[in-house]
Amino acid sequence: MVIGNLKMIGKNTIKKDIISLLMCCLLFSNFSVHAEVLGKIVAVVEDDVILEQELNKEVSTIEQRMQASNAQMPPESVIRKQVLEKMIMDKLQRQLAEKAGINVTEEMLNSSAADIAQRNNMTLEQFKQELQKQGLSYQSFQDNMRNEIVINQLRGKEIGERIKVTDREIEHFIETEDKAGEGLGQYHLGHILVAVKEGASSAVIQKAKNKADELVKELRSGQDFTKTAMSDSDDDNALKGGDLGWRSKSDVPTLFVDVVAKMAEGDVSDPLRSPSGFHIIKMLEMKGIGAHTITKSKVRHILIKTNELIDDAEAQKRLLALKQRMTDGDDFAVLARAHSDDKGSALKGGSLDWVGPDDLVKPFQEAMEKLAINEVSEPVQTQFGWHLIQVLERENKDNTNEFKKNQIRDIIRKRKIEEETELWLRRLRDESSVEIYQDRL
Repeated sequence: MVIGNLKMIGKNTIKKDIISLLMCCLLFSNFSVHAEVLGKIVAVVEDDVILEQELNKEVSTIEQRMQASNAQMPPESVIRKQVLEKMIMDKLQRQLAEKAGINVTEEMLNSSAADIAQRNNMTLEQFKQELQKQGLSYQSFQDNMRNEIVINQLRGKEIGERIKVTDREIEHFIETEDKAGEGLGQYHLGHILVAVKEGASSAVIQKAKNKADELVKELRSGQDFTKTAMSDSDDDNALKGGDLGWRSKSDVPTLFVDVVAKMAEGDVSDPLRSPSGFHIIKMLEMKGIGAHTITKSKVRHILIKTNELIDDAEAQKRLLALKQRMTDGDDFAVLARAHSDDKGSALKGGSLDWVGPDDLVKPFQEAMEKLAINEVSEPVQTQFGWHLIQVLERENKDNTNEFKKNQIRDIIRKRKIEEETELWLRRLRDESSVEIYQDRL
């Protein structure tokens, strides 16, 4: 009996061992499949990762864009390095945005997409179809747009809110950089950055300078700037061939101002030192600007606001009745004083005085521009309510001085933001925990 029990125990033990072995095999098998699905990790960015398949997808997208624009293709290893660095910086900024509570709603995305479609004279549905023709899904487009909006909001919060431009700075610009209007010329610039970390040793700095000197020598000997920027620049614009686009003459970092002023088309600057490293500028194209005029309108209106008692239909009905009274001979100003909900202008007979482009909200502006002199509009809706609009006079005004001052204000602000952004990004990268697996690139 004892022997029989021992035999039974032996069989049960063997059976349990087999079951345990099978379970282990299944567990390891599932782990292996899961790991395969996840793919290889190419970089660890703080508490997040970048997977090989994510990198491959981004590289493929960039290569397709380059091919579509007939751009010269650098080696794939160079593209992968640049794309990975951009993905790292995007991920660091998104992590920071999440900590700051920055979020993008579906409504914001759809509104932005609708605006882009409208600027391209398309409906949203037509825009989606156009994206599909170009091999890009609407979901991918939204993901990219969400990323850009989040990063722009983060930069606005971290940098933009601190940037101020004083009247004295505008005056100083005019005195020193805008002689005879030359400061507002238009320039197409290329840029290469050989980065140097903050607190780098003199040996590291010298090595970076030597590299920058060699790049300048090669570029002046005829080497393609776009290809060189893609291969060797540490700047965010590297994948665009270092193209900074068209800018006002001084719409560049302060470091470049004096150099740009002396450059001719096709010139390549000597390396310029900044806390971020060594910069190389190429003057791709140049053009000037002339006088600037705007059309101003002397306009008046009557506003009916909607509320619990007055809906859209009732507001329109009241305005149409007022318009009929004008047709029958009643004076616009008298009716405005009696009926307009814009109390500030009502006291002046509905007058908004002289207004220029962008002084008023878009629906009002668009309706006003279509009116003949003394013509009264149909009811027009804005966020403030419903309006009747009448244009009394129009004139073309030389706005060159005011236009220049506004441009200069924008130039100084953009310059400050660009300088601060460059330093902020470099500091963010240097102070963050990032590990790249070079053997998996």
